[in-house]
Amino acid sequence: QVQLVESGGGLVRPGESLKLSCAASGFIFSSYAMRWYRQVPGKERELVARITKTTGVTNYDDSVKGRFTISRDNAKKTVLLEMTDLKPEDTGVYFCSAYNYPNQFWGQGTQVTVSS
Repeated sequence: QVQLVESGGGLVRPGESLKLSCAASGFIFSSYAMRWYRQVPGKERELVARITKTTGVTNYDDSVKGRFTISRDNAKKTVLLEMTDLKPEDTGVYFCSAYNYPNQFWGQGTQVTVSS
């Protein structure tokens, strides 16, 4: 059974940091690229960061470049999203996703709220 379980969300003030974690099970983790998406009510889910299967090459949306860092540990089957200098517009539900065309798996999401 495929599972992606996110954790680490919460309420923070602008400028603060937060680290999201995603624990994977039920599939060959090292065969999948990993992604973090963000969704706010009324908008489509948007890709904010991704990392390749084994080489660890990363890519970020312009809105988070320089502030967010995605990393993975294939031995522990986890992917992290370290978020710094958070802004109110970073607020949303963050979803972890595993991707290997044509398969894509999703976690249940974790809420991040940035507010003073």
